[in-house]
Amino acid sequence: MRRVEFASVAADHTGFLYNEEPPAPRQILERNVFVQIVRCNNRESCGRMAAKQGAVAIREAVRKNGRACAVFATGVSQFELLAELIEAPALDWRKVTGFHLEEYVGILAEHPASLRRYLRERFVDHVPIKEFHYIKGDGDIKAELARQNDLIANTQIDVAFLGIGENGHLAFNDPPADFDTEEPYIEVDLDDDCRNQQLGEGWFETIEEVPRKAISMSIRQIMKSRVIICAAPARRKAEAVKACIEGPVSPLAPASILQEHKGATIYLDPDSSELLRNNYLAS
Repeated sequence: MRRVEFASVAADHTGFLYNEEPPAPRQILERNVFVQIVRCNNRESCGRMAAKQGAVAIREAVRKNGRACAVFATGVSQFELLAELIEAPALDWRKVTGFHLEEYVGILAEHPASLRRYLRERFVDHVPIKEFHYIKGDGDIKAELARQNDLIANTQIDVAFLGIGENGHLAFNDPPADFDTEEPYIEVDLDDDCRNQQLGEGWFETIEEVPRKAISMSIRQIMKSRVIICAAPARRKAEAVKACIEGPVSPLAPASILQEHKGATIYLDPDSSELLRNNYLAS
């Protein structure tokens, strides 16, 4: 384990741990868990610090293997992270392959709420990435699942950028999430809490417009990532954050599975962390 210092953001945080080897378990409520929790000073530093750790992980993978593979999430929680990531210095995007975490079923690529459009406009068009495997949710779903599962088969994901939903979802794995399927990508039902979150974030004008199904990376596939970086700011995430960090690992709180990942870090702002009883790695 080595500590990585960033003098340019010393006002936000004194440093964070990037683990080349799994860290020793920490005690939370008398339970052994591995995930690292970082409280940042504000929403902006939450995204900034998450992006900086992600850049380190991608550079390290390129240095060791000559290439890197990364998974990218969407949503309001990823705005600051993606904006910082595209400005990361000394990162050779020409050696990076990107995978899409999730997409709605039945939404065209140019729809304002399309997650393909989100990633293209906010990230992919701004970096010379080698290739990006978008999920196509507006065609033959079985064929698209087969295509995505074939693309990711035998691929080691070096870093996965994630968020946590208001209902505790990870990707579009709403509770109760399937912790058992070995399929890399699956079709899922979106529950009312998830659909209302999409409406509340402004992606749709009415709840009737929000799709009821999506294609999502599965929990087991996410957990195969070497490094997981989760940015989860905002007060509306506080209850889910508490359940997923300090509650038991359960399909009813899907992101709680991150407690068991030896290379996961969750970045929180003061609002999303306000219900936590422990201090963790305070900024």
